Amino acid sequence: MRVAIAEDELHTRREIRRLLERYGAENGISFQVSEFADGDSITENYTGSYDLILMDVEMPFVDGMSAAEEIRKADQEVTIIFITNAPQYAIKGYKVGALDYILKPVSYYAFSESIKRAIAKIRARHPDDNYITIFVKGGARKIGVNSIDYVEVIDHDLFFHAGEELIETRGTIRDVENELAPYHFFKCNKGCLINLAKVTGYNKNDVVVGKNTLPVSRSRKKPLQEAIHAYLDGVT
Repeated sequence: MRVAIAEDELHTRREIRRLLERYGAENGISFQVSEFADGDSITENYTGSYDLILMDVEMPFVDGMSAAEEIRKADQEVTIIFITNAPQYAIKGYKVGALDYILKPVSYYAFSESIKRAIAKIRARHPDDNYITIFVKGGARKIGVNSIDYVEVIDHDLFFHAGEELIETRGTIRDVENELAPYHFFKCNKGCLINLAKVTGYNKNDVVVGKNTLPVSRSRKKPLQEAIHAYLDGVT
């Protein structure tokens, strides 16, 4: 789970990281943590790649509320928890879609309860617990890996087919192939990457993914059969 800590005080950042590590160890969760010393640094070139942001309210340059407003323009899904010594900020926090706020000094009990709620919310949104972030017009979008039927490239545009939904972004098939490498995807031709879990049939020239029939290049026919059988062996 990818977490950003935005806090101007170094000792507080270290304490939050320590609390995260303790929570992760007690609950079997791995956190990938990035740290930012102010609101300006987290909003600069924001990519929407975090599941959770733990953010101080009072920071130099750009305060936490202003940073959250900027983040929400690009990312409506990320869960935000404010950390503050001023409870009056709570109402403002809800206006930017904050899940919760934790009062300083941070106690482990209050921290763990907030993190528990955040994780429940994140997992409810992405029940397969595996997803990637793609850039769309106006911001970023998180998409569950298991919801993807296939990805195809047309010119310099990538099209993610996920059930009835079609999501367009810029990129190359190699980029998305690398990102989906840990999962059960296979490139059936030079411009199409399929989810083996969604394959419902194949013949010597085509593969059926959901309701779509896609061409298989000559050099990929045998490797595709082997990949399908290996995948089925792994899930049975």
